[in-house]
Amino acid sequence: MSLVPVGPLPGHDRYDVVIVGGAIMGSSAAWFLSAHPDFDGSILVIERDPTYEFASTSHTNSCMRQQFSNELNIRISQFAAAFVGDFRHQLGDDPDVPEIGVHHFGYMYLADTDEFAATLRRNQALQASCGAGTLMMSPAEIAAVYPFYNLDGIICGSHNMVDEGYFDGGTMFDWLRRKARQNGAEYCTNEVVGILHDGTKVRSVTLASGEVIGCGAVVNAAGPRAIELARMAGFELPVEPRKRFSFVFDAAEPLDGDLPLTIDPSGVHVHSDGGAYLAGSPPDFDQPVDYDDFAMDHDIWEDKVWPVLAHRVPAFERVKLLSRWVGHYAYNTLDQNVIVGPHPEVDNFVFMNGFSGHGLQQSPAMGRGVAEYLTYGEYRSLDLSPLGYHRILTGEPFVETAVI
Repeated sequence: MSLVPVGPLPGHDRYDVVIVGGAIMGSSAAWFLSAHPDFDGSILVIERDPTYEFASTSHTNSCMRQQFSNELNIRISQFAAAFVGDFRHQLGDDPDVPEIGVHHFGYMYLADTDEFAATLRRNQALQASCGAGTLMMSPAEIAAVYPFYNLDGIICGSHNMVDEGYFDGGTMFDWLRRKARQNGAEYCTNEVVGILHDGTKVRSVTLASGEVIGCGAVVNAAGPRAIELARMAGFELPVEPRKRFSFVFDAAEPLDGDLPLTIDPSGVHVHSDGGAYLAGSPPDFDQPVDYDDFAMDHDIWEDKVWPVLAHRVPAFERVKLLSRWVGHYAYNTLDQNVIVGPHPEVDNFVFMNGFSGHGLQQSPAMGRGVAEYLTYGEYRSLDLSPLGYHRILTGEPFVETAVI
Protein backbone atom coordinates (compact mmCIF):
# COMPACT_ATOMS: atom_id res chain seq x y z
CA MET A 1 0.00 0.00 0.00
CA SER A 2 1.71 3.18 -1.17
CA LEU A 3 1.43 6.34 0.86
CA VAL A 4 0.15 9.65 -0.46
CA PRO A 5 0.24 12.27 2.30
CA VAL A 6 -3.28 13.62 2.63
CA GLY A 7 -3.24 15.44 5.92
CA PRO A 8 -1.77 18.82 6.79
CA LEU A 9 2.00 18.98 7.05
CA PRO A 10 3.53 19.38 10.52
CA GLY A 11 3.02 22.85 11.91
CA HIS A 12 6.60 23.15 13.18
CA ASP A 13 10.05 22.09 12.07
CA ARG A 14 10.96 20.65 15.47
CA TYR A 15 9.17 18.71 18.24
CA ASP A 16 10.29 17.48 21.62
CA VAL A 17 8.88 14.01 20.88
CA VAL A 18 8.13 12.48 17.48
CA ILE A 19 6.01 9.30 17.68
CA VAL A 20 6.06 7.17 14.54
CA GLY A 21 2.81 5.23 14.35
CA GLY A 22 -0.54 6.51 15.55
CA ALA A 23 -2.38 3.28 16.36
CA ILE A 24 -2.89 2.08 19.92
CA MET A 25 0.77 2.22 21.02
CA GLY A 26 1.52 5.59 19.52
CA SER A 27 -1.74 7.08 20.75
CA SER A 28 -1.30 5.64 24.23
CA ALA A 29 2.16 7.18 24.46
CA ALA A 30 0.83 10.47 23.07
CA TRP A 31 -2.01 10.64 25.57
CA PHE A 32 -0.03 9.65 28.66
CA LEU A 33 2.73 12.07 27.70
CA SER A 34 0.41 14.95 26.85
CA ALA A 35 -1.54 14.42 30.09
CA HIS A 36 1.55 14.12 32.27
CA PRO A 37 1.73 17.01 34.76
CA ASP A 38 5.54 17.20 34.50
CA PHE A 39 5.77 17.18 30.70
CA ASP A 40 5.20 20.43 28.83
CA GLY A 41 6.88 19.65 25.51
CA SER A 42 5.57 19.33 21.97
CA ILE A 43 4.42 16.03 20.44
CA LEU A 44 4.10 15.01 16.80
CA VAL A 45 2.46 11.69 15.85
CA ILE A 46 3.20 10.54 12.30
CA GLU A 47 0.77 7.97 10.89
CA ARG A 48 0.95 6.64 7.33
CA ASP A 49 -2.71 5.52 7.19
CA PRO A 50 -5.20 7.53 9.24
CA THR A 51 -7.97 5.02 8.45
CA TYR A 52 -6.01 2.38 10.42
CA GLU A 53 -7.58 -0.17 8.08
CA PHE A 54 -4.56 -2.46 8.13
CA ALA A 55 -3.27 -1.69 11.63
CA SER A 56 -2.94 -4.55 14.10
CA THR A 57 -5.10 -2.44 16.42
CA SER A 58 -8.01 -2.72 13.98
CA HIS A 59 -7.78 -6.52 13.71
CA THR A 60 -7.46 -7.38 17.38
CA ASN A 61 -9.83 -9.69 19.26
CA SER A 62 -9.74 -7.07 22.05
CA CYS A 63 -9.24 -9.29 25.09
CA MET A 64 -7.19 -9.03 28.27
CA ARG A 65 -5.87 -11.59 30.71
CA GLN A 66 -3.71 -11.94 33.78
CA GLN A 67 -2.81 -15.55 33.06
CA PHE A 68 0.88 -15.06 32.31
CA SER A 69 3.91 -16.87 33.67
CA ASN A 70 6.00 -13.77 34.37
CA GLU A 71 5.13 -11.35 37.15
CA LEU A 72 5.89 -8.28 35.05
CA ASN A 73 3.39 -9.30 32.38
CA ILE A 74 0.81 -9.92 35.10
CA ARG A 75 1.37 -6.45 36.56
CA ILE A 76 1.13 -4.89 33.10
CA SER A 77 -2.26 -6.51 32.57
CA GLN A 78 -3.47 -5.58 36.04
CA PHE A 79 -2.82 -1.94 35.25
CA ALA A 80 -4.77 -2.31 32.02
CA ALA A 81 -7.73 -3.76 33.90
CA ALA A 82 -7.66 -0.90 36.40
CA PHE A 83 -7.27 1.69 33.64
CA VAL A 84 -10.13 0.31 31.54
CA GLY A 85 -12.33 -0.15 34.60
CA ASP A 86 -11.93 3.53 35.53
CA PHE A 87 -11.56 4.93 32.04
CA ARG A 88 -13.59 8.13 32.31
CA HIS A 89 -11.83 9.15 35.50
CA GLN A 90 -8.43 8.30 34.01
CA LEU A 91 -9.22 10.69 31.15
CA GLY A 92 -10.00 13.57 33.45
CA ASP A 93 -13.66 12.91 34.34
CA ASP A 94 -14.78 14.33 31.00
CA PRO A 95 -18.51 13.49 30.81
CA ASP A 96 -18.20 12.99 27.06
CA VAL A 97 -15.79 10.08 27.60
CA PRO A 98 -17.73 6.81 27.70
CA GLU A 99 -17.15 4.07 30.18
CA ILE A 100 -15.45 1.07 28.58
CA GLY A 101 -17.55 -2.04 28.24
CA VAL A 102 -15.94 -5.13 29.77
CA HIS A 103 -17.22 -8.70 29.61
CA HIS A 104 -15.55 -10.83 32.25
CA PHE A 105 -16.01 -14.29 30.79
CA GLY A 106 -12.36 -15.07 31.56
CA TYR A 107 -9.80 -17.27 29.88
CA MET A 108 -9.82 -21.07 30.13
CA TYR A 109 -6.54 -22.82 29.39
CA LEU A 110 -7.03 -26.55 28.88
CA ALA A 111 -4.17 -28.99 29.46
CA ASP A 112 -4.01 -32.45 27.92
CA THR A 113 -0.47 -33.37 29.03
CA ASP A 114 1.11 -33.68 32.45
CA GLU A 115 3.81 -31.26 31.39
CA PHE A 116 1.42 -28.48 30.43
CA ALA A 117 -0.74 -29.17 33.49
CA ALA A 118 2.34 -28.63 35.67
CA THR A 119 3.05 -25.39 33.82
CA LEU A 120 -0.48 -24.15 34.45
CA ARG A 121 -0.19 -24.99 38.14
CA ARG A 122 3.09 -23.09 38.46
CA ASN A 123 1.59 -20.14 36.64
CA GLN A 124 -1.53 -20.17 38.80
CA ALA A 125 0.56 -20.04 41.98
CA LEU A 126 2.41 -16.99 40.67
CA GLN A 127 -0.78 -15.31 39.47
CA ALA A 128 -2.46 -15.89 42.83
CA SER A 129 0.55 -14.40 44.63
CA CYS A 130 0.03 -11.27 42.52
CA GLY A 131 -3.62 -11.06 43.47
CA ALA A 132 -5.09 -12.57 40.31
CA GLY A 133 -8.23 -14.68 40.61
CA THR A 134 -6.96 -17.68 38.65
CA LEU A 135 -8.21 -21.10 39.80
CA MET A 136 -7.14 -24.58 38.80
CA MET A 137 -10.09 -26.77 37.86
CA SER A 138 -10.39 -30.52 37.48
CA PRO A 139 -12.38 -31.91 34.53
CA ALA A 140 -15.30 -32.58 36.88
CA GLU A 141 -15.21 -29.01 38.16
CA ILE A 142 -15.07 -27.63 34.62
CA ALA A 143 -17.99 -29.82 33.55
CA ALA A 144 -20.10 -28.68 36.49
CA VAL A 145 -19.82 -25.04 35.42
CA TYR A 146 -19.44 -25.46 31.66
CA PRO A 147 -21.26 -28.66 30.69
CA PHE A 148 -20.95 -27.93 26.96
CA TYR A 149 -17.26 -28.92 26.77
CA ASN A 150 -16.03 -32.30 25.59
CA LEU A 151 -13.28 -32.89 28.13
CA ASP A 152 -11.96 -36.22 26.85
CA GLY A 153 -8.22 -36.24 27.37
CA ILE A 154 -8.21 -33.02 29.44
CA ILE A 155 -6.25 -33.21 32.70
CA CYS A 156 -7.11 -29.81 34.12
CA GLY A 157 -7.98 -26.24 33.28
CA SER A 158 -6.82 -22.83 34.45
CA HIS A 159 -9.58 -20.21 34.66
CA ASN A 160 -9.98 -16.64 35.88
CA MET A 161 -13.15 -14.56 35.68
CA VAL A 162 -11.71 -11.52 37.48
CA ASP A 163 -10.52 -8.78 35.11
CA GLU A 164 -10.22 -11.20 32.20
CA GLY A 165 -12.20 -11.33 29.00
CA TYR A 166 -13.36 -8.93 26.29
CA PHE A 167 -13.14 -5.15 26.52
CA ASP A 168 -14.01 -2.42 24.04
CA GLY A 169 -10.50 -1.68 22.84
CA GLY A 170 -11.73 0.29 19.85
CA THR A 171 -13.37 2.87 22.08
CA MET A 172 -10.27 3.05 24.27
CA PHE A 173 -8.10 3.69 21.21
CA ASP A 174 -10.47 6.29 19.80
CA TRP A 175 -10.58 8.32 22.99
CA LEU A 176 -6.87 8.12 23.74
CA ARG A 177 -6.27 9.57 20.29
CA ARG A 178 -8.95 12.25 20.72
CA LYS A 179 -7.74 13.34 24.14
CA ALA A 180 -4.09 13.38 23.05
CA ARG A 181 -5.10 15.83 20.32
CA GLN A 182 -7.12 17.90 22.75
CA ASN A 183 -4.02 18.07 24.94
CA GLY A 184 -1.98 19.47 22.05
CA ALA A 185 -0.44 16.41 20.41
CA GLU A 186 -0.32 16.96 16.65
CA TYR A 187 -1.17 14.12 14.25
CA CYS A 188 -0.11 14.17 10.62
CA THR A 189 -0.53 11.76 7.73
CA ASN A 190 2.93 11.05 6.40
CA GLU A 191 5.72 8.51 6.48
CA VAL A 192 9.22 8.61 7.92
CA VAL A 193 11.77 7.72 5.24
CA GLY A 194 14.99 8.66 7.02
CA ILE A 195 16.51 9.27 10.43
CA LEU A 196 19.59 11.36 11.18
CA HIS A 197 21.59 10.55 14.30
CA ASP A 198 25.15 11.22 15.37
CA GLY A 199 25.78 7.94 17.22
CA THR A 200 24.50 9.17 20.56
CA LYS A 201 21.29 11.06 19.73
CA VAL A 202 18.63 11.11 17.05
CA ARG A 203 18.57 14.61 15.60
CA SER A 204 15.82 14.57 12.98
CA VAL A 205 13.45 12.52 10.86
CA THR A 206 12.82 12.99 7.17
CA LEU A 207 9.27 12.67 5.85
CA ALA A 208 8.10 11.21 2.54
CA SER A 209 6.85 14.68 1.64
CA GLY A 210 10.41 16.03 1.97
CA GLU A 211 10.31 17.88 5.29
CA VAL A 212 13.08 17.37 7.83
CA ILE A 213 11.70 17.50 11.37
CA GLY A 214 14.05 18.03 14.29
CA CYS A 215 13.27 16.06 17.44
CA GLY A 216 14.27 15.62 21.03
CA ALA A 217 13.25 11.95 20.96
CA VAL A 218 11.75 9.43 18.56
CA VAL A 219 9.31 6.70 19.62
CA ASN A 220 9.08 3.66 17.36
CA ALA A 221 5.41 2.65 17.49
CA ALA A 222 5.32 1.39 13.90
CA GLY A 223 3.70 -2.00 14.59
CA PRO A 224 4.71 -4.78 12.19
CA ARG A 225 6.77 -2.26 10.20
CA ALA A 226 8.95 -1.41 13.21
CA ILE A 227 12.06 -2.99 11.73
CA GLU A 228 12.03 -0.49 8.85
CA LEU A 229 12.19 2.46 11.23
CA ALA A 230 14.82 0.79 13.41
CA ARG A 231 17.04 0.17 10.41
CA MET A 232 16.85 3.83 9.43
CA ALA A 233 18.52 4.48 12.78
CA GLY A 234 21.04 1.68 12.23
CA PHE A 235 19.46 -0.89 14.56
CA GLU A 236 18.18 -4.40 14.00
CA LEU A 237 14.88 -5.48 15.48
CA PRO A 238 13.56 -9.07 15.48
CA VAL A 239 10.00 -8.02 14.64
CA GLU A 240 8.10 -9.24 11.60
CA PRO A 241 4.48 -9.40 10.43
CA ARG A 242 2.79 -12.79 10.86
CA LYS A 243 -0.77 -13.66 9.95
CA ARG A 244 -3.45 -14.49 12.46
CA PHE A 245 -6.92 -15.61 11.38
CA SER A 246 -10.22 -14.70 13.05
CA PHE A 247 -13.65 -16.20 12.42
CA VAL A 248 -17.08 -15.11 13.68
CA PHE A 249 -19.82 -17.74 13.60
CA ASP A 250 -23.14 -18.60 15.12
CA ALA A 251 -24.32 -22.01 16.27
CA ALA A 252 -27.52 -23.85 15.43
CA GLU A 253 -27.60 -24.82 19.11
CA PRO A 254 -26.35 -21.77 21.06
CA LEU A 255 -24.74 -22.47 24.41
CA ASP A 256 -26.75 -21.81 27.56
CA GLY A 257 -24.09 -19.53 29.01
CA ASP A 258 -20.95 -17.60 28.20
CA LEU A 259 -18.07 -19.42 26.60
CA PRO A 260 -14.79 -18.38 28.23
CA LEU A 261 -11.93 -17.55 25.93
CA THR A 262 -10.92 -21.18 25.62
CA ILE A 263 -7.40 -22.04 24.56
CA ASP A 264 -7.56 -25.58 23.20
CA PRO A 265 -4.37 -27.67 23.33
CA SER A 266 -4.38 -27.49 19.52
CA GLY A 267 -3.75 -23.73 19.67
CA VAL A 268 -7.21 -22.80 18.42
CA HIS A 269 -9.03 -20.39 20.72
CA VAL A 270 -12.70 -19.41 20.87
CA HIS A 271 -15.01 -17.29 23.02
CA SER A 272 -18.46 -15.74 23.20
CA ASP A 273 -18.87 -12.65 21.05
CA GLY A 274 -22.21 -11.06 21.77
CA GLY A 275 -24.81 -13.45 20.40
CA ALA A 276 -22.20 -15.20 18.27
CA TYR A 277 -18.74 -16.71 18.80
CA LEU A 278 -15.26 -15.69 17.74
CA ALA A 279 -12.47 -18.16 17.03
CA GLY A 280 -8.85 -17.55 16.16
CA SER A 281 -5.82 -19.49 15.06
CA PRO A 282 -2.30 -19.14 13.72
CA PRO A 283 -1.47 -20.93 10.48
CA ASP A 284 0.18 -24.34 10.76
CA PHE A 285 3.22 -22.94 8.95
CA ASP A 286 3.82 -19.68 10.81
CA GLN A 287 6.13 -17.47 8.78
CA PRO A 288 6.69 -13.79 8.02
CA VAL A 289 4.53 -12.23 5.32
CA ASP A 290 4.58 -9.05 3.31
CA TYR A 291 3.27 -5.97 5.09
CA ASP A 292 0.38 -5.71 2.66
CA ASP A 293 -0.51 -9.43 2.59
CA PHE A 294 -3.89 -9.88 4.22
CA ALA A 295 -5.05 -12.70 1.96
CA MET A 296 -7.32 -15.21 3.67
CA ASP A 297 -6.42 -18.90 3.72
CA HIS A 298 -9.91 -20.27 3.07
CA ASP A 299 -8.91 -23.82 3.99
CA ILE A 300 -7.87 -23.03 7.54
CA TRP A 301 -11.48 -22.82 8.77
CA GLU A 302 -12.56 -26.15 7.26
CA ASP A 303 -9.33 -28.05 7.82
CA LYS A 304 -8.20 -26.77 11.21
CA VAL A 305 -10.45 -24.43 13.17
CA TRP A 306 -13.94 -25.87 12.76
CA PRO A 307 -12.87 -29.52 13.42
CA VAL A 308 -11.25 -28.44 16.70
CA LEU A 309 -14.32 -26.44 17.70
CA ALA A 310 -16.71 -29.28 16.91
CA HIS A 311 -14.58 -31.68 18.95
CA ARG A 312 -14.17 -29.45 21.99
CA VAL A 313 -17.74 -28.07 22.01
CA PRO A 314 -20.09 -30.61 20.39
CA ALA A 315 -22.79 -27.97 20.01
CA PHE A 316 -20.52 -26.39 17.40
CA GLU A 317 -21.04 -29.35 15.09
CA ARG A 318 -23.56 -27.20 13.23
CA VAL A 319 -22.41 -23.61 12.80
CA LYS A 320 -22.68 -20.82 10.24
CA LEU A 321 -19.62 -18.75 9.44
CA LEU A 322 -20.62 -15.06 9.53
CA SER A 323 -17.34 -13.25 8.84
CA ARG A 324 -13.60 -13.75 8.78
CA TRP A 325 -10.53 -11.56 8.63
CA VAL A 326 -6.75 -11.64 8.69
CA GLY A 327 -4.63 -9.49 10.97
CA HIS A 328 -0.91 -9.21 11.56
CA TYR A 329 0.94 -9.84 14.77
CA ALA A 330 4.00 -7.65 15.22
CA TYR A 331 5.85 -10.84 16.08
CA ASN A 332 9.03 -10.72 18.17
CA THR A 333 11.01 -13.74 16.96
CA LEU A 334 13.29 -13.73 20.02
CA ASP A 335 10.70 -14.29 22.75
CA GLN A 336 7.25 -13.04 21.66
CA ASN A 337 7.33 -10.21 24.19
CA VAL A 338 7.39 -6.47 23.83
CA ILE A 339 10.61 -4.52 23.33
CA VAL A 340 10.14 -1.22 25.12
CA GLY A 341 12.37 1.62 26.21
CA PRO A 342 15.51 3.34 24.95
CA HIS A 343 18.32 2.02 22.83
CA PRO A 344 21.34 1.58 25.14
CA GLU A 345 23.59 3.81 23.02
CA VAL A 346 21.11 6.20 21.38
CA ASP A 347 18.90 6.83 24.36
CA ASN A 348 16.43 9.17 22.67
CA PHE A 349 15.34 6.42 20.27
CA VAL A 350 12.58 4.61 22.19
CA PHE A 351 11.05 1.25 21.26
CA MET A 352 7.41 0.15 21.62
CA ASN A 353 7.57 -2.95 19.43
CA GLY A 354 7.03 -6.68 19.05
CA PHE A 355 3.91 -7.21 21.14
CA SER A 356 3.12 -10.52 19.43
CA GLY A 357 -0.61 -10.24 20.01
CA HIS A 358 -0.55 -8.72 23.51
CA GLY A 359 -0.51 -5.10 22.41
CA LEU A 360 -4.00 -3.81 23.11
CA GLN A 361 -4.09 -5.11 26.67
CA GLN A 362 -0.53 -3.91 27.34
CA SER A 363 -0.93 -0.47 25.77
CA PRO A 364 -1.93 1.45 28.93
CA ALA A 365 1.15 0.32 30.86
CA MET A 366 3.38 0.88 27.82
CA GLY A 367 2.06 4.38 27.26
CA ARG A 368 2.49 5.26 30.93
CA GLY A 369 5.99 3.79 31.05
CA VAL A 370 7.22 5.51 27.90
CA ALA A 371 5.76 8.82 29.12
CA GLU A 372 7.63 8.41 32.41
CA TYR A 373 10.88 7.61 30.63
CA LEU A 374 10.57 10.61 28.31
CA THR A 375 9.70 12.89 31.23
CA TYR A 376 12.10 11.67 33.90
CA GLY A 377 14.62 9.45 32.15
CA GLU A 378 13.37 6.48 34.18
CA TYR A 379 10.32 4.34 34.90
CA ARG A 380 8.53 5.26 38.10
CA SER A 381 5.25 3.32 38.28
CA LEU A 382 6.32 -0.09 36.99
CA ASP A 383 9.87 -1.04 36.02
CA LEU A 384 9.73 -2.11 32.38
CA SER A 385 13.50 -2.39 31.98
CA PRO A 386 13.50 -6.23 31.82
CA LEU A 387 11.63 -5.79 28.52
CA GLY A 388 14.26 -3.47 27.10
CA TYR A 389 16.37 -3.64 23.93
CA HIS A 390 19.40 -4.95 25.80
CA ARG A 391 18.10 -8.49 25.49
CA ILE A 392 18.08 -8.15 21.71
CA LEU A 393 21.80 -7.36 21.82
CA THR A 394 22.59 -10.27 24.14
CA GLY A 395 20.11 -12.73 22.65
CA GLU A 396 18.73 -13.52 26.11
CA PRO A 397 14.95 -13.95 25.93
CA PHE A 398 12.43 -12.65 28.42
CA VAL A 399 10.81 -15.93 29.41
CA GLU A 400 7.04 -16.11 29.12
CA THR A 401 5.41 -19.51 28.67
CA ALA A 402 1.81 -18.28 28.34
CA VAL A 403 1.88 -17.06 24.75
CA ILE A 404 -1.13 -17.48 22.47
